[in-house]
Amino acid sequence: MISTKSTGADARPPRWRAGAGRVAAGTTLLTAVALLPWLSATDPALTVLRARSADQDPTPAQLAAVREQLGLDEGPFTHLGHWLGGLSRGDAGTSWVSGEPVLPQVTSAFAVSTTLMLGALVVTIAVAALISARTLCLGSRQALPPGRGGTGAAFLAALPKFLLASLLATVFGVWLGWFPSSGWEGPSSMVLPALALGVPSGAMIGGLLDHSLPATFHEPWARTWHAGGFSSGHVARSALRGALAGVLPQLLPTVVALVGGAVAVEKIFNIPGLGRLALEAAIAQDLPPLQTATLALALLGVAAGLLIQAMRHVLLGPALRDGGLTASHLPALRPRRSTRLVAGLCALTLLTLVVAGLLRDPLHVDTAARLLPPSAAHPLGTDALGRDLLARLGHGALRTAGLALGVTTVSIVTGLLLGMAGRVTAGLTEVMSTLPAVLIGLLTTAVTGPSVWGAAGAVCLIGWTPYAAQAAALLEQERASGHILASVSCGAGPTHLLRHHLLPAVLPAVLRNALLRLPTTVLVLASLGFLGLGEQPPTPEWGRLLAENQPYLELAPWTVLGAAGALVLLSVLAMSGTAVGRRKARGATTR
Repeated sequence: MISTKSTGADARPPRWRAGAGRVAAGTTLLTAVALLPWLSATDPALTVLRARSADQDPTPAQLAAVREQLGLDEGPFTHLGHWLGGLSRGDAGTSWVSGEPVLPQVTSAFAVSTTLMLGALVVTIAVAALISARTLCLGSRQALPPGRGGTGAAFLAALPKFLLASLLATVFGVWLGWFPSSGWEGPSSMVLPALALGVPSGAMIGGLLDHSLPATFHEPWARTWHAGGFSSGHVARSALRGALAGVLPQLLPTVVALVGGAVAVEKIFNIPGLGRLALEAAIAQDLPPLQTATLALALLGVAAGLLIQAMRHVLLGPALRDGGLTASHLPALRPRRSTRLVAGLCALTLLTLVVAGLLRDPLHVDTAARLLPPSAAHPLGTDALGRDLLARLGHGALRTAGLALGVTTVSIVTGLLLGMAGRVTAGLTEVMSTLPAVLIGLLTTAVTGPSVWGAAGAVCLIGWTPYAAQAAALLEQERASGHILASVSCGAGPTHLLRHHLLPAVLPAVLRNALLRLPTTVLVLASLGFLGLGEQPPTPEWGRLLAENQPYLELAPWTVLGAAGALVLLSVLAMSGTAVGRRKARGATTR
């Protein structure tokens, strides 16, 4: 009899490999951070001196004194060794800029960020529950309609977090005065930033869960339980356990992004969090706080990864170990007529905006027409330099969508390849998922210089992590299903299993995840460009339009509506178009 151990859940790499991967990934990351001042084209002594006193005109003698004081001539590895040695004694060193001890700064910022993360996590779970509640309720009664939507989740997931933060701060903080719009003074200060972070994240998690539930409800056990008279609540709880196991890995990049990736929201609300501390230290090349903050983020990622992995094993139970899971393949659900209509309207609207914008000059500056509202002459209004926003939207469409799709494609392929390795790359995924894109952008730019391709490379370096986590989890569940073990017993080889069983089970879910994250990719690229690390002005690009005009949200809200609306249309079109295309492809296969 042919052994099934090679494909079953028992065929996992030893646990020590996952631990070794975490140590190796963390060591590599800390080494790369330690090299930042020496990789940068700017003299680190000059950067530190300007961070201490921006108005000071440094002399060669002052620069030499700073180099001697900081020991820059000793090299990065000596510095890293001193820092690690002090860390073992509870001393993370002193800031190169302020001269204050680093550990209290990082500890305080970490406490603020984790508190904000917990608040945002509550919002994330609540939004995800609202989005998936209808499917859960109908599926538990075997009353799921044949059509599928998903446009609501796509709409909320496409909302830029920094734009939502600015809107919430303006409306509920400044105009209505219900909550503080700045600072960190108490629980009330957490409400608005938690909403800004949690609503898009919850929409993404909820959309993935809403997409996974129908496959679970179409499993034989669910139909048998329903026919046998089990209560709908009992069926719903069991189905939720199975669907959550595949979605839980997405909480890893989501949770850690609420800490390290919340830089823009922390800046808008003036919150002294860890992401903001790491960004400011990276820009100033203040190595001790940057290294300590990076280590804290990496440890948070590892802890979150271990916790989520344990939760998955609890949800799936012994079936994951014994190969007793059922295959969760999404049934061929017909998209609703309204979904097809939405896809057509989104495509037509985007095409109209792009074509109309291409007929205008995106670089023409008219200072007499600054911040004009929409009119016949300027359908979307003008920006702070008097440039036509419709023209900039149209000319930036191809560059924005093309670059984001390219980055997403590379991230998907990388994530799938690394996800297939399972535990071997689990540590790398946990560590890399904690890093803010801005920090990776600074490291990349130090080597390549500021460019759009450098920014794209930086996003690719961390953009694969959610897909790797999702692919690894789904592959583990699929390998533990009975039909895989039966296929191996019948002589199926690894290539056959990969082509006919594993990839068809994993790829649709990963692609849907990627489409939900597409607007986020655009905004991350824009944030790097806004900091001078990516696309340079005056090149029109959607994310940059949002970043440039965000300060004028209260005075001239139309300056951001065009680009934000285009991102939402792109996200909804991607989700709706995928549903229509999937149905047509299956129909053609059936014929």
